[in-house]
Amino acid sequence: MLLLLGMPTLVTNKRARFDYAILETYEAGIILTGQEVKSVRGGNVSLAGAFVTIRENEAWLTNAHIGAYAKAGPLPGYDPTRSRKLLLNRREIATLLGKRKQAGLTLLPLSLYTKRNRLKVEIGLARGKKKYEKREHIKKRDTDRAMREAMKR
Repeated sequence: MLLLLGMPTLVTNKRARFDYAILETYEAGIILTGQEVKSVRGGNVSLAGAFVTIRENEAWLTNAHIGAYAKAGPLPGYDPTRSRKLLLNRREIATLLGKRKQAGLTLLPLSLYTKRNRLKVEIGLARGKKKYEKREHIKKRDTDRAMREAMKR
């Protein structure tokens, strides 16, 4: 799993980690316009409902909402949820294509962060969780919280 130590995370997709079991993670660059970069660094981004598609041996981030930069002025025809190209090696894309053909696997953006003045996206190969697995996760989280509270007292 990719460790994000020392890298400021701008946004995380918490719902993806709850609804899906993450099997593998990958780091990818993302192609943005200048005003989109400023908007992302300002926190005007949402990964809820976003996913990664692979078309013509290129990876695309689809349905991620990056709002217009407020100080850029009017931007005619700007689409905040347009598809954005992800920068991955051919070998990584081929690996992801092969693994995604397995039943029930999908690619999701997990977080968006900066690394040496570059914006990076952590994408995960995920399998959907069943309802009983989600209940177990909630139950474990609640018992862990109760144990931490008991230890504080």
